[in-house]
Amino acid sequence: MRALQNRLDYLRELEERKQTILNSIQDQKKLTPELEKAILNAETKTAIEDLYLPFKPKRRTRGAVAIEAGLQPLADALLADPTLEPEKTAESYINKDKEINDVKAALDGAKYILMERFSESATLLGEIRHFLWQNARLSSRLVKNKEEAAKKFTDYFNYDEALKTIRSHRVLAILRGRKEKFLQLSLTLQDEEEYAVHPCQEMIAKIWNITDNGRPADQWLAEVVRWTWKIKLIPQMETDLISQLREQAENEAIKVFSENLKCILLAAPAGPRVTMGLDPGLRTGVKVAIIDKTGQLTEHTTIYPHEPQKRYTEAQGALVKLILKHGVELIAIGNGTASRETDQLIADLMKQFPKLKVNKIMVSEAGASVYSASELAAKEFPDLDVVFRGAVSIARRLQDPLAELVKIDPKSIGVGQYQHDVSQSLLANSLDAAIEDCVNAVGVDLNTSSGALLCRVAGLNKTLADNIVAYRNQHGAFSNREQLFSVERLGDKTYEQAAGFLRIMQGDNPLDRSAVHPEAYPLIEKIATSSQRNIGQIIGDVQFLNSLNAENFIDDSYGLPTVTDAINEMKKPGRDPRPEFKMASFKEGIDTIDDLKPGMILEGVISNVTNFGAFVDIGVHQDGLVHISAISDRFIKNPRDVIKTGEIVKVKVLEVDTGRKRITLTMRINDKVTQDKNSGKTKKTEQSKTHHKKPNKKATIKQGTFAELFAAAKPLRK
Repeated sequence: MRALQNRLDYLRELEERKQTILNSIQDQKKLTPELEKAILNAETKTAIEDLYLPFKPKRRTRGAVAIEAGLQPLADALLADPTLEPEKTAESYINKDKEINDVKAALDGAKYILMERFSESATLLGEIRHFLWQNARLSSRLVKNKEEAAKKFTDYFNYDEALKTIRSHRVLAILRGRKEKFLQLSLTLQDEEEYAVHPCQEMIAKIWNITDNGRPADQWLAEVVRWTWKIKLIPQMETDLISQLREQAENEAIKVFSENLKCILLAAPAGPRVTMGLDPGLRTGVKVAIIDKTGQLTEHTTIYPHEPQKRYTEAQGALVKLILKHGVELIAIGNGTASRETDQLIADLMKQFPKLKVNKIMVSEAGASVYSASELAAKEFPDLDVVFRGAVSIARRLQDPLAELVKIDPKSIGVGQYQHDVSQSLLANSLDAAIEDCVNAVGVDLNTSSGALLCRVAGLNKTLADNIVAYRNQHGAFSNREQLFSVERLGDKTYEQAAGFLRIMQGDNPLDRSAVHPEAYPLIEKIATSSQRNIGQIIGDVQFLNSLNAENFIDDSYGLPTVTDAINEMKKPGRDPRPEFKMASFKEGIDTIDDLKPGMILEGVISNVTNFGAFVDIGVHQDGLVHISAISDRFIKNPRDVIKTGEIVKVKVLEVDTGRKRITLTMRINDKVTQDKNSGKTKKTEQSKTHHKKPNKKATIKQGTFAELFAAAKPLRK
């Protein structure tokens, strides 16, 4: 449905642009039936802009000046009849009043006229653009004398790759390098220097029927073609195609961000358990917040177990008292500064007091500080110091990631790929859509959800969400979905959209806790009546529901898909589509990157998935990279086909670069790691002679060093 909406928006914009262009050409009195038909039949924005180019209002060009000087007949004559002598023909166009002082000036003016005419041919532009997309390569070169400042773009100092195959993350990296004025970009052809005449020049000549038959004007026309390509079309094509490349790369990066966000939001919730949230710190101490089963803050404090205070025993005592007092079941530890030290504090506490029966989990604190300082947090906790709000958020996102993370700007959650290099409006729209999809897939408890969560339900907005919360605060918990009609400004249409996603767990009607829409309640009643049972008896009775023939309940109101969906929902009413809650176990004694050794097998959590691989949190403050080639024993095009953000995986350490703080990992545990005698570094030995990755005939990917793995490798021309 979202794809249909995006396509509809594009077509509406296309139609609107067509009308604007038609009106503009009509006002110039240059609209012909053929041109009008071509514009109306154009299927892309690029195509209509090509058609509009000759009629588009533009600044006064050299061609326009030449036309005003009366040189258009000269240009037309030489193009139509190459047997004419250019110099001799141009003599009659010398006009000192128009600053055409000699033959050269006249021929130059005619050349500018034809250059503009050639470069404004929609047919020619389309053909050249298609040819270059299929055959051109994007070349990147270092700007002179910027080697030191441009170190992070080392892989692109002398780089080129086919336009149609270059991956999105490399495009965005290269474009960032150009934006920061470290890289220069150009379009080239493979072995371009071997062509006597550039293929695009041949295309221009063919379109305008220009050939070299030894006639007097043939050489002059060939020069016009060369200038058209070099001066007019190369800059235009580079702009157009690099823009197209950017657009595709942005769309892919946004898609990656959106998919990762969905994985984070749909991560397994720990559920209604009393949770202690720890926001680690050194000098400022560890902020502690206790959250009850419903997510409400019950107590908060600060402990100082680390440098410089080092009140370790006192901190443990304070934590034990809080755990016993509130019956804490889970301890959520933020993964920022001092997280490993705090994790060790809790590990020691659990060993010392085994009867506490608590579990500790490292939780991503990305965006917690953003939430702490937000207007929403201030509204939720007006009397709570901002430094404790982060600990609250850390605890809550363990209980229910979806309910808590919807309060934070998704761009602050840290699962994007070049998120600052893409269209921020498109990114925002895509992420909002992802959040809506997740919220509606899970459903929302009408009686416990915050306004921030409710406003993400289909059909609701911030005003209606706030009105629902206000009604709930004034009148108590909702007992049935029908009460929504009593909420201010919530009408029939909104109810129709939202009701199926709003759950009432202990309401009057058992169907209100399911995803069955109220419109389908009569269908469920019909099924119950046919079996002489009540609705409460058939809900959850899988054996009975499996015995039903859905076709027996089809009528004018309910088709087969609706009946089938309703029966399936009755089997597990209000089921949560999220996975079962599991915890990753970081290896004891592995606290920093310095503790890592090649060959170690560790457990970790996938923190981010990109097109070139996945980053895994193994508990050392620095995520490691599993390159796409090291994710699976079989060939994969997209890492998300086999892994997702938030998944717990086992990895092997391949290489550790402490200086650059880079860790190379593999999920192919049977891969062997051997010592490279020449470099002193480690390298991977494949399980078999045949690599799982498909060979690329035009480029080979070096797999040996971390830099290449990390940057998705640099293709080398043969």
